[in-house]
Amino acid sequence: MVKKVHPKLEEPVEAENWTEGIEQPLALLDQIDEDIASTAEIANHSVVSARQFSRQQLIQLCRLAAKFETQQSFGQFPLTGKILISAFYEPSTRTRLSFESVWHRLGGDIISITDPSTTGIAKGESLKDVAEMMNHYGDMVVLRDSNEKAIYEMLDVLRIPIINAGNGTDEHPTQALADLYAIIKWRPELMMDEVSEDQKITIGIIGNPSRMRTVRSLLLFLSRISQGINEVVIISNSTESFSPGQREELEAEGLKLRVTHDLESELPSFDITYINAIAWVGNTYEEHGIEYKLSKSSPLKKGSIILHPLARGEELSTDLDNTEHNWYFAQARGAVFARMALMSSLVRF
Repeated sequence: MVKKVHPKLEEPVEAENWTEGIEQPLALLDQIDEDIASTAEIANHSVVSARQFSRQQLIQLCRLAAKFETQQSFGQFPLTGKILISAFYEPSTRTRLSFESVWHRLGGDIISITDPSTTGIAKGESLKDVAEMMNHYGDMVVLRDSNEKAIYEMLDVLRIPIINAGNGTDEHPTQALADLYAIIKWRPELMMDEVSEDQKITIGIIGNPSRMRTVRSLLLFLSRISQGINEVVIISNSTESFSPGQREELEAEGLKLRVTHDLESELPSFDITYINAIAWVGNTYEEHGIEYKLSKSSPLKKGSIILHPLARGEELSTDLDNTEHNWYFAQARGAVFARMALMSSLVRF
């Protein structure tokens, strides 16, 4: 079939303007002093849960991410000669590509597994034996597995760090780090020991914390900066929004929580609206709160931002993409720098 040449093919590809939005990470760098000792504490550690990180470690990881984001090129390649084992047994676009992009950008090499049916697991090999072999093949493992216990089974045997890239409905700590980095770029004052009343924020989370690993890990990180948060409002139609003990743990850290099913009346008060609609369970996914949708006509607070871990569905309209509320693309872009900060800290010492 003969077709006309697409107009885009007659134009050169427009390179990304890497300085666009650079004022946010620069402002973050200006407000936070460097403390190398805090990131040194996590060197050679595995990262499985958001619970592992202290407030000061999170502050310094966000600062290091901002440092990477404000550099057009990198003078050092700390991962030269290092091999990453990228094992994604569940569908992934942003998470897998951002991890692998980070490792390449910092000078390392990658070996990948994307289908457990092509490994010894399909023959009945135990996860412990798989982990033992990985000790000899690489310097770090990134694992995504729908079985939330898999990473813990491997942890007992591994002698190299492993990073949790999502384990069932349990946690996704590096996505939460990317989320936190976006929040802190938007308002660096939230990392201060004391936050003035006019800088404190109200956050709305549209999702189910008991089933969504991104929300579970994000709430744990938000509890580390609870001094700057008036309230986190969970928008959910579920009768069980929290796992046993989950809410109590967060509130013990000072995070004020409230659950409601009414989005429209609450939305105008949110400084940040975080929305997600799916949770991966086994080899498929669950939909949660699909009746909740955001669009340009939604009663969003002026100056407020929207975050979404992506991929999105009908819950987040594309007509918001060119509005001031769109921080979800910046959030996805910043995930590279957040993971860059984390991975370089884990192996650089």
